[in-house]
Amino acid sequence: QVQLVESGGGLVQPGGSLRLSCAASGRISSINAMGWYRQAPGKQRELVATITSGGSTNYRDSVKGRFTISNGNAKNTVYLQMNTLKPEDTAVYYCNADLVVSGPEHYDYDAWGRGIQVTVSS
Repeated sequence: QVQLVESGGGLVQPGGSLRLSCAASGRISSINAMGWYRQAPGKQRELVATITSGGSTNYRDSVKGRFTISNGNAKNTVYLQMNTLKPEDTAVYYCNADLVVSGPEHYDYDAWGRGIQVTVSS
């Protein structure tokens, strides 16, 4: 009923840049906020950045000044621009959306993408 599809991951050298994209589709009435999380091998999933429909943003300390989250021009899309990447940024990155599903009765739903690999290595 709701799908989140991530793109833009890959292998990059330390100091390089990548831009992740996430597009939400399906029975979406509205989106309250979207965000990016990541999970490195052997570690718990952690919040990277979030953005509300109004444009308010939140970042984890380790990415402040390097990553920028933004709402896309296309409806229900979000980007994560990642600059000055470090090996410790290596992880599977997941898109998340706090949204309202449309239907006979609207309801809140926390949607997740399948994840996309980002590897920072020389």
